[in-house]
Amino acid sequence: MACLCCQGYEDVLRHRTDADVNSRHVHVLRGGVIETLHSRDIQVGDIVQVHKNHAIPCDMILLSSDNEDGICYITTANLDGETNNKRFTSISETRRCDNVASLNEMRALAECEEPTADLYRFVGRITIHTPGGGAVVKPLGPENLLLRSSRLKNTGFVFGFAIYTGQDTKISLNFMTGKAKFSRIEKRMNMYLLAFLVFLVLYSAIWVGLKYNFYQQPVHHHSRMWYLPYPEPDLNVLEVVEEFLSFMVLSNYLIPISLYVTLELQKFLGSKFFQWDVKMYDPFTNQPAKALTSDLNEELGQVQYLFTDKTGTLTENNMVFRYCSINGQKYEECIGRLFLCTGQSGSSEPLLLDSYSEEVEEMLVTLALCHTVHVERKDGLPASLRSETGFDYDYQAISPDEKALIEACRRFGMVFHGLRDNYLDLTVRGEDRQYYLHHLLEFDPVRKCMSVITEDAKGKYMLLCKGADSAVLEKVNDGADLDTVDCHLTDYAKLGLRTLVIATRELSATEFQKYDRMLTDAKNALANRDELLAEVYDCVETDLTLLGVTAIEDTLQPEVKETLVALRKAGIKVWVLTGDKEETAINISYSAGHFHPNMTEVRLTKQHNAKECEDRLMEISHILDDNAHKTHALILDGISLTYVLESQSTFFADVCRRATTVLCCRMSPLQKSQVVRIMKRSQGRPTTAAIGDGANDVSMIQEADVGLGIAGNEGRQAVMSSDYAIARFCFLQRALLLHGQYYYQRTATLVQYFFYKNVAMIIAEVYFTLFSALSAQSLFDGFLLIFYNMTFTSLPIFMYGLFEQNTPQDDLIRDPSLYKRIRNNALLSAGECIKWTLLGLWHSVVFFYGVWFMLSSSHSGAYDGQMMGIYDYGLIVFTACIITVNIKLMLKTRYWNIIMFGSFFISFAVYFASTVVYTILVWPEFVSSQSHLIGSFVRVFSIPTVWLTLLVLVVIALIPDLIFDIITATRLQRETDERQLQTVSTAPSCCIFVSDHARAKWNS
Repeated sequence: MACLCCQGYEDVLRHRTDADVNSRHVHVLRGGVIETLHSRDIQVGDIVQVHKNHAIPCDMILLSSDNEDGICYITTANLDGETNNKRFTSISETRRCDNVASLNEMRALAECEEPTADLYRFVGRITIHTPGGGAVVKPLGPENLLLRSSRLKNTGFVFGFAIYTGQDTKISLNFMTGKAKFSRIEKRMNMYLLAFLVFLVLYSAIWVGLKYNFYQQPVHHHSRMWYLPYPEPDLNVLEVVEEFLSFMVLSNYLIPISLYVTLELQKFLGSKFFQWDVKMYDPFTNQPAKALTSDLNEELGQVQYLFTDKTGTLTENNMVFRYCSINGQKYEECIGRLFLCTGQSGSSEPLLLDSYSEEVEEMLVTLALCHTVHVERKDGLPASLRSETGFDYDYQAISPDEKALIEACRRFGMVFHGLRDNYLDLTVRGEDRQYYLHHLLEFDPVRKCMSVITEDAKGKYMLLCKGADSAVLEKVNDGADLDTVDCHLTDYAKLGLRTLVIATRELSATEFQKYDRMLTDAKNALANRDELLAEVYDCVETDLTLLGVTAIEDTLQPEVKETLVALRKAGIKVWVLTGDKEETAINISYSAGHFHPNMTEVRLTKQHNAKECEDRLMEISHILDDNAHKTHALILDGISLTYVLESQSTFFADVCRRATTVLCCRMSPLQKSQVVRIMKRSQGRPTTAAIGDGANDVSMIQEADVGLGIAGNEGRQAVMSSDYAIARFCFLQRALLLHGQYYYQRTATLVQYFFYKNVAMIIAEVYFTLFSALSAQSLFDGFLLIFYNMTFTSLPIFMYGLFEQNTPQDDLIRDPSLYKRIRNNALLSAGECIKWTLLGLWHSVVFFYGVWFMLSSSHSGAYDGQMMGIYDYGLIVFTACIITVNIKLMLKTRYWNIIMFGSFFISFAVYFASTVVYTILVWPEFVSSQSHLIGSFVRVFSIPTVWLTLLVLVVIALIPDLIFDIITATRLQRETDERQLQTVSTAPSCCIFVSDHARAKWNS
């Protein structure tokens, strides 16, 4: 019932979360009017209206928007982790259907492929029937498809045609089916329970055989044992089964059934400490840490591989312009002004607005024109209302880099006012200028750049281009100083900054007309449109003139570097899995400390087939083997991973284990989960954890042994699917290194202690069987057996499981390497289990035979001279057991408070008080037939010899425990000294204080 209640409580919380999502209100065109329905009621073929800042409730084809060009802006943070706004367009035939009347008149049929998990691929077509009876067929692609869980931005409303709903949506197909997760301790505990059950069955079977053999001997015939009320057993099936079950019942307390109840309550209440930790509370978002399950508490202390998302997890998604290089000179922004870095003295000189050189102005104007930024006003007024300074504008960009650059231009006096009638409206140092936008050459991951073709008031045509250095520098003419640019790029990369190269090309009227015609023809092509556009782009983006380089910082979350360093010291390998571009992911890896400059990068990217991928993987394996003394950062992309998963998953896991760290970029949500699964099933079955903040991270969070969600800016799907939720990545250090260690140590000790104390008590029954003619007679009264686990020994270990801190909190945070002590389920290893079991056996031997030795004398020590009976004997053995197992737990306790003291006091008080009451009063027959125990407790414990015997037996029993504790403490102190000496030996020259003990060992 306890387990049922705890699990039920957690299921109710999940059910409420799911109900919130499925019950969100959506607007659907039904019966010629807009109706408000629940999101779960959307059907394929419905026309859905979505308003600004609302989530898209299904996969739907964009029909129209409040923009007359049929354009809308969507953020796909929940899908691929990218928080920048992406532009989607409707086909021209449906753009005017932006109201209920026109939608009711529209007749169309949409055809599309079967649902697939690929977020970036969609093939379909729509047939629109015209009023005259004709039909127009238009192709549909990814640019026309709005995906569920994305969010509408900078657009008043859109109308869409639902094509995939429910489990058929792409985001749902990328989710893994939730699987039941079990901790390592639970699995090991079940193995031990099975082993003890097998022992119990074998013990009962052997004892039954010995009993029948015993009574077959003439000396034990019934005629010689006339004083026994029962004859010797008959050798038939019924008698054998009865005898077998008698021995099973006699020793069934060897299986600690109450362990499950205690463990469930301990985990459930212990998880509350995770939520109550004020140091894991984020005041900026008002988000405390949350434990959404209590079953995996101890797994937080066993993590060996951590898989983390990048965007929103390691970073804040807040891009800031820092530096630029123009005409071979470095510039830096400071307090909103542009400074020239002199280089000689390391200082910078302020550059005033009216002192911009021609090169600097050209660079800033290019940045202010080459983008896809959409302008809105912060005060809610129409965007057409100009702001002279531009600080009333809220720039909305497809790329966060573009937003950072256009905001920097505004601070430097280049104010972009928006796109009006295809004119780019710009203010340059107080002078209004307009540039006609002829063509936008959008960014794609192959070219790694984007361009615009503009015409100024003088009729001058310019191609303005910006993109990755690897792409743009190949297109510049021979006049560029590439050595200086490359040096500056390297400097910025070492700072972990995102870099873009800016270049231009002046087009003659003839060239413009040629390229204009080629671009128009390619855009109007129905077949092979992408290939035709790529060819034209390659023709246009050539012979460029290099202007300069920009360097942008993607602001990291607080203490990300420190957290990653601590996790590495703890022996946890960190992998970054992101849907972001390769260059971006690498830059962030350096700035976050995931990569460091001394690492050797090895890449498994841009592979075109399985054979090529296999050869490259083999080459990387040789590199890692030949340079084992170096640190390596393995970089791979989603396309290459697709080939790896076909036939090389085992070899891939082996290569990844030998790399120092791994970065996976351009990953789909499903691929993230596949990577986690590969490592989870690799050699040694390591414990994995995954952390993310968006819906694109849900699959890997569910696949990992422990899933952690960050309550960030990308929705709540990651949190809802996780096991634990935190507000900041830096809280992960405390969650794993502190709470994880405490949870594991407490739970492992609780499990071992339950098995130990049951062995120490019930094995005495086995010894007694040898003295009772194998009769299955119990040594202990049923009252003692029932309450042994329920009250006499349960409260102290329960409080221990909640409050024990074997190592101070500050030490766990200060020395992350302590985390390694408990890895691989160290406290529940076979050796530890054998040690605890042998200690339990030793204690049972001391209790039983120690009391037997005392009572073997001719005089019991009683004042009336009476001999002790069987239950008197059992009462002394049981009392010795109660005292010893509780004192043993005292020896294991390192964190003493009033609750721990009180639990031991209550445990002893309840035992002695309840036993006295039970043995003094005469109970009704239906309650207990304990006439044999009346007055037993008072009689037995009025004998001084008994108290002396208890004292001696407890001391003798605990001697091995003390020896083990001394050996363990000595080993731990030695390891601490070695770590301290290692820190001293690697620290720079300074005044360092170490303990006398450590100094003596160092000197020796």
